[in-house]
Amino acid sequence: MSYIRKNFLLSNPTAEKLYFGYAKEMPIFDYHCHLPEKQILENKPFSDLFEIWLAGDHYKWRLMRNFGVNEEYITGSRSNKEKFLTYCRVLGGAFGNPLYHWSQVELEEFFGCTKEINEQNAEAIWEECNAYIRAHKVTPQSLIEGSNVKHLYTTNEVFDDLTTFEKIKEKGYAFTVTPAFRADKIMNIDAPRYREFIGMLEAQTHAVHTLADLEAAIEKRLVAFLAVGCRASDIAVERVCPISSAEEAELVLEKALRGEQPTLAEAEIFKGYLTYALMKLYAKYGVATELHIGAMRNNNAQMLKKLGLDTGFDSISDTNSIGNLSRLFDRLNDEGSLPKTIVFNLNPKMNTEIMTLIGCFQSSEVKGKMQYGPAWWFLDNKVGMEQHLRDLTATGHIAAFVGMLTDSRSLLSYPRHHYFRRILCNYFGTMIENGEMTDHMELVGGIVQDICYNNSVAYFGMEP
Repeated sequence: MSYIRKNFLLSNPTAEKLYFGYAKEMPIFDYHCHLPEKQILENKPFSDLFEIWLAGDHYKWRLMRNFGVNEEYITGSRSNKEKFLTYCRVLGGAFGNPLYHWSQVELEEFFGCTKEINEQNAEAIWEECNAYIRAHKVTPQSLIEGSNVKHLYTTNEVFDDLTTFEKIKEKGYAFTVTPAFRADKIMNIDAPRYREFIGMLEAQTHAVHTLADLEAAIEKRLVAFLAVGCRASDIAVERVCPISSAEEAELVLEKALRGEQPTLAEAEIFKGYLTYALMKLYAKYGVATELHIGAMRNNNAQMLKKLGLDTGFDSISDTNSIGNLSRLFDRLNDEGSLPKTIVFNLNPKMNTEIMTLIGCFQSSEVKGKMQYGPAWWFLDNKVGMEQHLRDLTATGHIAAFVGMLTDSRSLLSYPRHHYFRRILCNYFGTMIENGEMTDHMELVGGIVQDICYNNSVAYFGMEP
């Protein structure tokens, strides 16, 4: 029997009242994820638990590597069953890791399996859950709708095919699927395949010979995204670079278009300018910016060559670019071009620096225009979420917060919203029990519901 109980993460009666009375049944708005939209469209039944649970999930891969598992049992040629059994063996002792919680909750919520995950139960879990998958013909649609998801934003590059979203809309699902606009592959001018990415953009727009051509092509694609419902954009940088001039950025682009490799300093000149130009463009069209800061990418060159991007070899950067972020916001604000912005910070030591900075650029155009995004990636665990809430309440306004997301490639990640909701309700419940805040349950419960769903719906202008 699983160790997960009804009061999981809820340490007092008030926390339980808030969670079960207000938070639990609220719909989910997943405003940033990496689910493949084509998989949602095709809606094919899954064949086994590995396919749903482990394939493509670098969170789980990373945990297995930390236990010394041979790569053959992670991304290699071993069978699906062997890989699954290995994961169960590893997870059985991963106390305190969020996967230890998430995986157990996922088994019960999606497959009705209450067996504790460990090496001894692995075979029985494999058989029980696969029987459930076959009997219920589990599909992406059933998993998303069963999680009470109303809206989800995928993350799509500037040159991606958008017809998939039109076809999904025709399916009549009980949830919406909308692309968030991402131009990172155009921004990362020092990437080996940069000229190829420019060619993909040109195929969707026009020839790119100058910086003006590039900006016009990006704007043309943004308009195409807007036509299928886009309300958000995504920018991911290790650090925010200083804003350079268009003339400086032009010289770097010319070099890259000639097939020459820009230096690190030149790449930062280009990224600094394009970050500014993109956010100005997003403000023009009323598109919110989701700015992700602090991931140091592709640390293991050998594994990058073997497996490619997004396979579990990124980490937290200690680069501090708070001054550059301030100058970026200030210039955009002066020009009347600062979009609604959610800043996702990956380095916890920067929490209060970023939180206090965004408080300098709020406005009455929307509640919580500048958001300190939820605990992200390496921080979306109990410790990280609790610290995020402490910093947010200490220096901001919790009632304006847009709440949780999954940032995941896994269709089974939606219990993370309830993981967060339990932590949120326990945070408020503990303060109430300690006499540190009001015990007006209707008031507090309404704020909990706003954080769970209503605030994000209003922020992105979606239908409830």
